[in-house]
Amino acid sequence: MYFEILFKILPLRNRYSICMKILITGASGFVGSFIVEEALRKGFEVWAGIRKSSSKKYLKDERIRFVDLHYADTDALKNQLANFRSEHGKWDYVVHNAGVTKCKDKRDFDTINYQYTRNFADALIACDMQPEKFILISSLSAWGPVKELSDLPITLNDAPNPDTVYGKSKLKAETYIRNLLQFPYIILRPTGIYGPRDKDYFLMFKAVKQGVEFLVGRKKQFITFVYVKDLVKAIFLVIEKDVVARSYFVSDGFSYTATDFSSFIQQELGKKRLLRFTVPLFLVKIVSVVCEKTATVFGKTSTLNSDKYKIFKQRNWRCDISNLEKDLGYTADYKLEAGVKETCNWYKKENWL
Repeated sequence: MYFEILFKILPLRNRYSICMKILITGASGFVGSFIVEEALRKGFEVWAGIRKSSSKKYLKDERIRFVDLHYADTDALKNQLANFRSEHGKWDYVVHNAGVTKCKDKRDFDTINYQYTRNFADALIACDMQPEKFILISSLSAWGPVKELSDLPITLNDAPNPDTVYGKSKLKAETYIRNLLQFPYIILRPTGIYGPRDKDYFLMFKAVKQGVEFLVGRKKQFITFVYVKDLVKAIFLVIEKDVVARSYFVSDGFSYTATDFSSFIQQELGKKRLLRFTVPLFLVKIVSVVCEKTATVFGKTSTLNSDKYKIFKQRNWRCDISNLEKDLGYTADYKLEAGVKETCNWYKKENWL
């Protein structure tokens, strides 16, 4: 509590000079690396949770400290945390960003996104290592297609009904964390995250450069996005503000049509024309299943799979972020056009495009 008291009374510009410790799991990934960079900028003592086999391409700052947590082995994890506490003390904040969005075996979604999160939270409690705040990065997919019959946004009052294996695993992790007694959680559910270093939305940039665009389904679709830096902004607002035991959807506050994203890319790439194909959902489903089964045979993961088909199928991805705005004072710095511009410039600079 000593750090929490100091945090409240110090001016904002001085709050991080007391070197609070923060752990960021999944730090080597697209989102995780941006969280690490912002934590360093704010003066935290940064611990990056990554596997020994993970790339450190975006984690080269010499101030970063690394830890490889053994989520699968509960006894080893508890011993690891106990040893860490005796040597370094507790983490003041934990941003649990580790997880998977696609797997070779669908059972891994439950193992990694749910069971590993459960093991980690239990070990923190058992070792008296509870942080001041445990920020779980979940997903809008944990709520699923609950507003398909209207164009109204998904709200916290809607009963979640995820239809993807990924979404179900995220909701399961959320439910466990929320039910822990006196556990200082905050849950963030971002919608589609894009930005520099991302490889998934990059496929759309690549397609537009080649002069084509694929639209899925004939019924109008409302899509939402959040630029990676705005998600990071929300994470640190959660740390700064006096909030706990809350859940928030995260987007840029707007909704878009299926062609908006590609139109902004087209504008940035200077493409005068795009050849647009509208692919029926039944055909997308067939292709998704074939790609998934083929990838399984070769021991790989496929970007196009049965879960991805259900994401394409969902027509309404609008979400209500009013409590995020009210509680945290959050406003997105990047609307879609600005985010696409910065992302496109990064892809060009890095010779991805």
